[in-house]
Amino acid sequence: QLDISPGYCWPFQASRSQVVIRLPAQVRPTAITVQHPLKKSSALGDISSAPRDFTVSGVDEEGEEETLLGTFSYDREKQPTQTFPLRNELARAFQFIRLVIQSNWGKSGYTCIYRVQVHG
Repeated sequence: QLDISPGYCWPFQASRSQVVIRLPAQVRPTAITVQHPLKKSSALGDISSAPRDFTVSGVDEEGEEETLLGTFSYDREKQPTQTFPLRNELARAFQFIRLVIQSNWGKSGYTCIYRVQVHG
């Protein structure tokens, strides 16, 4: 969704979760962008539900083979939109991208993602 106002997020249960994103076509991914509002945008002044550590993998169509494209940390003190370059030595395209949230910034009940973009 285009609305990234606080509360309009993609909620994941717990601090560790995952999602598989199906792209409209096979893409050679070069970067991933993750977006979460700034602390000052939050009505409660708390963004502990923001993702912290996460991995990105390309997955084949059958879901059997997975290729790690990178391990990253979202820094809640930086800009709300952060782009992370993926391993570019791979000459392979994927139609499925797995985003695994390893941890968040302290919220025990859920983790929120506001926008994820795959570049390629």
